[in-house]
Amino acid sequence: MTTIAHLSDVHALSLRGASPLSFLSLKRLGGAANLLLNRRNKHPVALFESLIDDLNRSPLDAVVVTGDLVNLSLVSEFALARRLLDRIALGPSRVTLIPGNHDVYTWTAERARSFERHFAPYLRSDDGSERAVRSEDGSGREVESAPAEAVDAPAGPLPYPVVRVQGEVAIIGVSSARPSPVPFADGRVGPDQLRAVEEALRRHAGRFRLVLIHHPPLRNRHAFLRGLRDRDALQAVLARAGAELVLHGHEHRDLRQELPGPGGPIPVLGVGSATFDDPRPARRARYHVIRIDGARFTVETRVHDPARGGFAPSRQ
Repeated sequence: MTTIAHLSDVHALSLRGASPLSFLSLKRLGGAANLLLNRRNKHPVALFESLIDDLNRSPLDAVVVTGDLVNLSLVSEFALARRLLDRIALGPSRVTLIPGNHDVYTWTAERARSFERHFAPYLRSDDGSERAVRSEDGSGREVESAPAEAVDAPAGPLPYPVVRVQGEVAIIGVSSARPSPVPFADGRVGPDQLRAVEEALRRHAGRFRLVLIHHPPLRNRHAFLRGLRDRDALQAVLARAGAELVLHGHEHRDLRQELPGPGGPIPVLGVGSATFDDPRPARRARYHVIRIDGARFTVETRVHDPARGGFAPSRQ
């Protein structure tokens, strides 16, 4: 049995050292206003620290994070999120990240590859493919992460999909993150990455293929503003090549849906925010523990319990 924790939408907030010039972007200015008016205290760092403590007490084989580590793609936020992630006892080789739309909130953050720079050890494929041996600069050399202000943007292709093998489980991390104008929070995988995802799915047929993506790969009522633009193309890849489970975030809710696959329906599971401080039990900070045994899996939801000051199995 392989046990994997799935969490998403941490939204680590830090304005330390942020210059007023950082908020000349209309997108970032609008996001900052939303934080001040609606969300400033909704994702406290203390909840993420408590969640990490819970992870470190659990017998896990891997942790996967489906994006939105930060709020505004500020350097201070990436630094904070990296410090917190480094507290997970499993270490970067068994903690796999993909970016969400807040991790490439502006075109400046995308061009600088701030997410990839700060989280490089968490983005390295290890499945023996060509992509796994090609480092961030395209040369095959090891490239460590560094503060975004200290290095030039890495050259060469982006590392997605991130493909990692944990025993009989193949984790395939897909990036749907891209900057978008106000008021959009949509995503796109893109044709090159779609081809690489299909290759990875076929290469690991016979394993339990666990696909990670930030945006849900299905249409919903918010699809025009927040949806995955090329979801039909991704659905076609999954219908041809198959997968055993798809995990996503973005909606801040626990969701269960299905997509057609070559051997039957593919389960699609969304998880609520890992740090959302809300009195409603259905929205409160949470993560999933997924236990995979052969082709089968079970899901346990662990929810923050304010009375106990920690995370506990959901009673719902």
